[in-house]
Amino acid sequence: MQPFERMIDEAWDDSIVPALCRYIEIPNKSPMFDADWQSHGYMRDAVNLLAQWSRTSGVTGLTLTIVELPGRTPLLFGEVVGSAPDAPTVLLYGHYDKQPEFTGWHDGLGPWTPVIRDGRLYGRGGADDGYAVFASLTAIAALQREGVPHARCVLLIEGCEESGSFDLPPYLDHLAARIGTPDLVVCLDAECGDYEHLWLSSSLRGLLLGTLEVSVLTEGVHSGAASGIVPSSFRILRSLLDRIEDATTGEMIKALHVPIDAEIRRDAKAVVETLGDIVTQRYPWQSGMTPMAQDLVELVLNNTWRPTLSVTGLSGAPPVTSAGNTLRPSTSAKLSIRLPPTLDGATAEQAIKQLLEANPPYGAQVRFVSDGAQQGWAAPRLNPALAATFLSASQRYFERPVRYMGMGGTIPFLKMLGDRFPNAQFMVTGVLGPHSNAHGPNEFLDITTGKRITCCVAHVLADHAAR
Repeated sequence: MQPFERMIDEAWDDSIVPALCRYIEIPNKSPMFDADWQSHGYMRDAVNLLAQWSRTSGVTGLTLTIVELPGRTPLLFGEVVGSAPDAPTVLLYGHYDKQPEFTGWHDGLGPWTPVIRDGRLYGRGGADDGYAVFASLTAIAALQREGVPHARCVLLIEGCEESGSFDLPPYLDHLAARIGTPDLVVCLDAECGDYEHLWLSSSLRGLLLGTLEVSVLTEGVHSGAASGIVPSSFRILRSLLDRIEDATTGEMIKALHVPIDAEIRRDAKAVVETLGDIVTQRYPWQSGMTPMAQDLVELVLNNTWRPTLSVTGLSGAPPVTSAGNTLRPSTSAKLSIRLPPTLDGATAEQAIKQLLEANPPYGAQVRFVSDGAQQGWAAPRLNPALAATFLSASQRYFERPVRYMGMGGTIPFLKMLGDRFPNAQFMVTGVLGPHSNAHGPNEFLDITTGKRITCCVAHVLADHAAR
């Protein structure tokens, strides 16, 4: 182990993991999940903990501020002086807000109870994304200790990411002059296909959330007396969903698709060659279940570059244990529609609303109420020199080549940062590998992967400054 790596390894064991344990204990749920976050004070407790640790991280030339605009979650902002007066700027992003508790945690585990088992730190928010500030500053400190030059580094740690980052744009405006114009953005809030490679995210799907409501009566009536005369609101809702999705294949309407070029297909093939059956085995399947296709490459493309529909909630029906013989007056479904990375969200929203509401069967009252479309993101074409740096970092710290993959989920801040800094290159990576279960029960951070990612960030910063 080189001195560079040894310092990072020791920092994780002696300082980062204990601090992350204290961070996990704070129930600082994102504003979407805690309307009273201001009065509860957990958000401030969390950002204060991160700030206190940052000031003892060993980074020289660090100026740190907790910025708080009225009514918005606090943001941790840091500046590290570059090794040269004319050094370029690198923006390092993370977030510290958390998803809610969820159910199903294993015995001895819990969302606010840090537990270390088999090299994994369990608890809410450690991997998503509390570790980012620790990894970023430790990477810089490692460079400084070894006398390796680095760029001017700007640290941006927000408290609203799990709610869609609606607080981020005002802070980007407020801090624009202090941020400057980064030519590299490092984001440590992404997935990794396994724990054996450096994985870089090349795209994210967009998201259209909304509620489809179908109403046929003003009140429920006896199903024997009304069925055959009054159509079922559920059947109408089901038929409306058929307008946008083939119920047999899951394929969405053509208006939601975008072209998939050869490079995207090559990356998908490389993911499959690397992961093999992990592509499907990472999910907790019921016995006898099979995936939507047998071709693993097509499954990867389905998950990253094709639209999909998930019905995530239903209203208007009682639990089956208390259901009577009543023809219900209405049914509502919460729709989660994932959109291809480059598809315009507003165009998709308009197309879906028009298809669902036009010419309702039997004259039923039908409404699609959109929560708004969140735009996807596709990484800009990678600079060859940076691509070589990513490869060498993965080879050195993972002893395997770098891998690129799209993500099936949606992270609005990347589109925000991409639009704000159109000429910047992006390093989007993370520790959320198989079974790490961010947002669900038993979320964990693989500590060894955290150490390796930190080494890779330091490696990238060193090569970036040398160019």
